[in-house]
Amino acid sequence: MDQNCTSSDRSALVTGASSGIGLAICNMLAGEGYVVNGIGRHFDNDTDYSFNTIECDVTDTKKLIETVSGFDNTCILVNCAGVGFYGLHENIDVDDLKTMVRTNLEAPMILSSHFLPVFKRRGYGTIINISSVTAFKTNTYGAAYGALKAGLSSFSSSIFEESRKNGVKVIEICPDMTDTNLYRNADFKADEDPLCHLDPEDVASTVKSALDLSLDSCVTRLVIVPQKNRIRKKP
Repeated sequence: MDQNCTSSDRSALVTGASSGIGLAICNMLAGEGYVVNGIGRHFDNDTDYSFNTIECDVTDTKKLIETVSGFDNTCILVNCAGVGFYGLHENIDVDDLKTMVRTNLEAPMILSSHFLPVFKRRGYGTIINISSVTAFKTNTYGAAYGALKAGLSSFSSSIFEESRKNGVKVIEICPDMTDTNLYRNADFKADEDPLCHLDPEDVASTVKSALDLSLDSCVTRLVIVPQKNRIRKKP
């Protein structure tokens, strides 16, 4: 795993931690010995999580900044919280558009702004942005979502160039169709065939692979896709 992290700051902060890819990444990092602080809107009180759970809506900027201000020993930031609304762009509700912008792009920018000075002063630190293959595609019925992921991709590349000389790594992970509740607002879902979708644990394994690289190198983008390309319309 990230060989820069010392025993005193082997800590990770993950957004979108209550389900899906974020939950899988939290469990993976906890299994690797990290103290993991997972941020999510809601957590199940009856579940025994492997990490510290923090209830916070990342679109509540004031609360988000207050929440992360106590975690300056963090050496890995994972921006994973995401939401999607699908359909013809003119049919997407304005409030839903705002929610997508604030969750998928604004929150990663705000959190990166908070942790970059900490990482630069320390001389190391890793930001992992969970983007999407939609960042590089034409996205009919998902124009806004794809545009935001394209923005996150550009942001990731740019802040890496700004901070690489200070020892900071910025890694963009781009999964294709993954079996999560991201598509709860869509008229399609992941096909049940295991060859036609990713599982959240597949993405977590990709994150682990990126963190396992030696200190003198950094992979800046990883794309992960299922073997077959097929989705299923919801009944």
